[in-house]
Amino acid sequence: MRFLNTPLEGVIVVEPTVLGDHRGWFVESFSQAKYKEQNIEINFVQDNHSYSALRGTLRGLHFQLAPKAQTKLVRCTRGAIFDVAVDIRQGSPSYGKWYGIELSAENMKQLLIPKGFAHGFMTLKEDVEVQYKVDELYAPEFDRGIIWNDQTIGIEWPINITPVLSAKDGNAPFLKDVDHNFRYGG
Repeated sequence: MRFLNTPLEGVIVVEPTVLGDHRGWFVESFSQAKYKEQNIEINFVQDNHSYSALRGTLRGLHFQLAPKAQTKLVRCTRGAIFDVAVDIRQGSPSYGKWYGIELSAENMKQLLIPKGFAHGFMTLKEDVEVQYKVDELYAPEFDRGIIWNDQTIGIEWPINITPVLSAKDGNAPFLKDVDHNFRYGG
């Protein structure tokens, strides 16, 4: 398992080791011990699994306010997505910046997104399944979002179509107007 830093401090690409033979393959998708070796200590408490039927489905940009903020470990187990993290920690040198990566069933990469970041993804194929671990339970009263096409963030989504959105995601506020309580370094 390899842990690769991204330009956003704390956002990490995780590349599991794939062991294959004539039968197929085996992969360790999470190892608390290997995370500890990297000085990453997370107590995941819930696993989530989403299915999106259509290419161009966009979910996000989502986060939960502190004290119910969530660290997420995201992977795509069927199809492919463009996964995005946006730094929303006030005072951060990378505030409002984003990082995106293709996660797919084929490449088996994962994205670790810490508290203080909004998260979203766009499906690159039809019939996509995404699974992710979180270290805090879902708390609807702390649930927030940012509009997917906020020009101040400027995410370069890889598919140039009108995305398939939920009403909630389509009506989310801009970053400048969103209610959030994250501070860089604390």
